[in-house]
Amino acid sequence: MNQILITKKLYITPELKRKKKIYKFEFFLSVFLVVVLISAYIYAEYDRNKSEQVSQDILANLEFPEEDTTVAKNNVLVVVLDDASQEEKDNNQINQNMQTTENGFQYATIGTINIPQINVTYPIIDGATDTVEETEELLKISPTKFWGPNPNKIGNFCIVGHNYRNTRFFSKVPTLETGDIVQVTDLSGKTIQYKVYNKYQVDPTDVSCTTQLTNGKREVTLITCTDDSKHRVVVKAREAK
Repeated sequence: MNQILITKKLYITPELKRKKKIYKFEFFLSVFLVVVLISAYIYAEYDRNKSEQVSQDILANLEFPEEDTTVAKNNVLVVVLDDASQEEKDNNQINQNMQTTENGFQYATIGTINIPQINVTYPIIDGATDTVEETEELLKISPTKFWGPNPNKIGNFCIVGHNYRNTRFFSKVPTLETGDIVQVTDLSGKTIQYKVYNKYQVDPTDVSCTTQLTNGKREVTLITCTDDSKHRVVVKAREAK
């Protein structure tokens, strides 16, 4: 008995054509989005590396003045400046040290910060106007003065830095613990050690950590973001004696 083989012919309907176009569009869109995301990540890393290099260049070029002396005959008379004179000298040095970012914001280096526990050493910079736009720009360069007196003065010296969730800038500040040491060097070349005594999180709008009620003591407050950027990590340190 003869068997008749019957093959079914596949008909390309308009609906099938439409679905095929949609699948093709979604495929190319997915590829495009992946390329965009990878490019954005590469650019972000490049920008962060560039900022890190700028910060390290500032640190390398930073020179601290030698101690002021006056020579009289064969004796050396050391001139000790009072706080007002030293502050005026620091302000003059800051004004002479002004630099400008690519976007036209002016800033000066006012000291350095070293945190041995997390292997962090950076210059501390301060903007000319303290506007939000200026601060956001400066934070891309280095940890920045947020509030308070100049470094190592009586009061609460507040420093803010980015958390890039790596080892740069203040990314590891949230890992600091009570007893860890923060070293701040001012423009006179004097280094003071501060010991961490508290760490906590606050809402982004909470600036109570900047209070200057320090009972006449020197304090340093480090501020950065949590890893999810929803809160702020505050690390408080007091002069170690």
